[in-house]
Amino acid sequence: MTQELLSATVAAVRHAGSRMATRYSTESRQPGLPELLASLRANDAAVVDILRPALTAALPSAGWLNDEHGSGPMAAGEWWLIDPVGGNVNAVHGMPDWNIGVSLVRDGRPVLAVVYAPVPDEMFTATEGGGAFLNGVRLRVSAKTSLDAVLAGTGQAQPGHDPDLAERTGSALTAMLNSALCVQVSVPVTGQLAQLAAGRMDVHWQFDNVRSHAAGVLLVQEAGGVVTDLEGKPWEPATTSYLAAAPGVHAAALDVLTR
Repeated sequence: MTQELLSATVAAVRHAGSRMATRYSTESRQPGLPELLASLRANDAAVVDILRPALTAALPSAGWLNDEHGSGPMAAGEWWLIDPVGGNVNAVHGMPDWNIGVSLVRDGRPVLAVVYAPVPDEMFTATEGGGAFLNGVRLRVSAKTSLDAVLAGTGQAQPGHDPDLAERTGSALTAMLNSALCVQVSVPVTGQLAQLAAGRMDVHWQFDNVRSHAAGVLLVQEAGGVVTDLEGKPWEPATTSYLAAAPGVHAAALDVLTR
């Protein structure tokens, strides 16, 4: 992966973050669902309008997927995989925890990742085999070895739309609350994965994996973390559930989630 391509991606993502920052306000208050959905769509469109031409120019041979809720296998070749505004629902409610996420996936594996959180001005980057960084400083996952000291998290959005997922999520939360120091349920998922890569969190699991989480997965992997499905097999874009964790607590967390 060339430094030029990474630099071009970072510049495009930073530009998109600046565009979103002009739309974002801590005073944002949506009166109802129609207005909220319109704001979500407008935010996504504003970011894609910046990213698509810039990333296409940087690597014209790559395909384009900004289906942030897409899942399943990916075709061979190179693909730009975009989550335009991770945590968009936070942004339209005036909350600061949201980001812009981009990954380049080659033949089913992420090889480049950029996740930018404009409010704290944190730029997370990773390349396959090249490590993970936050604002240019190399990252390393935490060294914890016991679940009773971990900060764990998940980002199960709208589980009430699927009663089985809601029940599974509730059971997993109960199990993890009985094992971990603290458990957070929040979005954006890529934000939690970035925090895990930075050693600020220790465990993250997801029951409704979507391909756009690939950027966060690569950050964790390149920071020395372990990412598997819930059978312990290596993560891939078509994985339906996954666990990302620091190496010292991955096995214990997997045991809690699969009892």
